[in-house]
Amino acid sequence: MFEYLKGIVAKIDPAYVVLDVNGVGYKILCPTPYSYQENQPATIYVEQVVRDTGITLYGFLSLEDKELFLKLLSVSGIGPKSAVAIMAAEDTDSLASAIQNGEVKYLTRFPGVGKKTASQIVLDLKGKLGNYVKKATPTVDISPSLQDALLALVALGYTQKEVDKITPKLAKLPENTADGYVKEALALLLKK
Repeated sequence: MFEYLKGIVAKIDPAYVVLDVNGVGYKILCPTPYSYQENQPATIYVEQVVRDTGITLYGFLSLEDKELFLKLLSVSGIGPKSAVAIMAAEDTDSLASAIQNGEVKYLTRFPGVGKKTASQIVLDLKGKLGNYVKKATPTVDISPSLQDALLALVALGYTQKEVDKITPKLAKLPENTADGYVKEALALLLKK
């Protein structure tokens, strides 16, 4: 019914945003509500889901994210809440790569996804998510000391996703020791 809604973000909650569209507040469940800013204009791509218990709007930053949500919904055993939880836990590129590569074990880490459901996701969506997988990712020259620092960050509890985000910035810095790179990385990670 709706493709997108444009308005002012009136409220941000951990599970949803309220978008004021010409005086009407729409409660929209989002995988990443904190991607929006309160009292700022926003365009949210929405999908209306009708169930016996009510009508719910699910919202996304881009049309591609909405399409991925719909693809996840097409999988037997995945409902809208599970699809949003999966999308909230991972960026679309990593999720699509895991599905393309048939990484069932990786998919079982998402809430409500067991081995059977993960296998079903791979079976139903493998080969259908090519446009979500990053094309050629730029290669970054990584010195041995930077590689040691990246491994140390993962050992400290940072996710691979967090480490991957700052790796290009660290690679641009002058040559350093592993400890020096870790200090620079922590400064970058703690800024967020």
